[in-house]
Amino acid sequence: MTVLVVDDQTATRAALRAQLMQMGHRVLEAEGADDALRQFHRRRPDLVLLDVEMPGHDGLWIAREMRSLEPDGWTPIIFLSARRHDIDLWQGIAAGGDDYLVKPASPMVLAAKLRVMERLTLMRRRLVEMSETDPLTSLRNRRAFDLRLAQEIASARRERSPITLVLCDVDCFKNYNDALGHQAGDRCLKAIGAMLNLACRRPRDVAARYGGEEFALILPGTPRDGAAAFALKLEQMVQLAGLPHPRSVVANTVTLSGGMVSCIPDETVNASRLIAAADEALYAAKAQGRDRFVSIELERRPKPAPREVCIL
Repeated sequence: MTVLVVDDQTATRAALRAQLMQMGHRVLEAEGADDALRQFHRRRPDLVLLDVEMPGHDGLWIAREMRSLEPDGWTPIIFLSARRHDIDLWQGIAAGGDDYLVKPASPMVLAAKLRVMERLTLMRRRLVEMSETDPLTSLRNRRAFDLRLAQEIASARRERSPITLVLCDVDCFKNYNDALGHQAGDRCLKAIGAMLNLACRRPRDVAARYGGEEFALILPGTPRDGAAAFALKLEQMVQLAGLPHPRSVVANTVTLSGGMVSCIPDETVNASRLIAAADEALYAAKAQGRDRFVSIELERRPKPAPREVCIL
């Protein structure tokens, strides 16, 4: 696992680092609250070892902040403290911790605790994968897409970076099913899903099955010109695949139509607005003859004027 060690004492961090590396874990270190929260957000460790008593914000405060950063997630937090009273254990668990060890922790006990947390983490990952994966295409399902889109919009707003949302679907898919049957249709969707997944080369790019023959792609850090280049490569992949389509009104092979919307989100941009804009672009692609991608730039909405309050 990747373990984040948070402790203001350099010697303590060094000792824990040596123990953890000997166990085969990767180690991140932080000496205070700001650095701990920054690494927790950016590096996404598998487990946190957190000292309770630190200058400034203590470990209990840090744990509560970490929990607020992942409302739908769960990263195990083990407190390390010289405090040994029952109330200290209770306060640690109440703050969001999952276990509590009294310093100096025995290497054998620490290893056993980490083994338990590792098993729980792996079990949770399997459950999450099952609940967030489309069984036909193995892409993210709609639930996972909705969660990830909201997260990436918030991240892009915070970092003032661009984001692109793509909605696309298989042209004349009902005709495809009518001609070749639903099993062939399923194989077609699996093939398209594999291409979309292959096109998402960067770690944060996401391909999802939006519903039926419709797919969605989230491309963080991608401006409008980058989205156009992405769409061109995707069109080339589908064309090279040459999946036969006996009843398409566009071509004799399977084609895609897509709508793309790009922006640097401000406080007026949310998931619903991006989806509506991408859907509008997708409709335009179909109206223009299908087998193409239409791209739009989301316009900024003016901030509402502050309401005047008259006090009588």
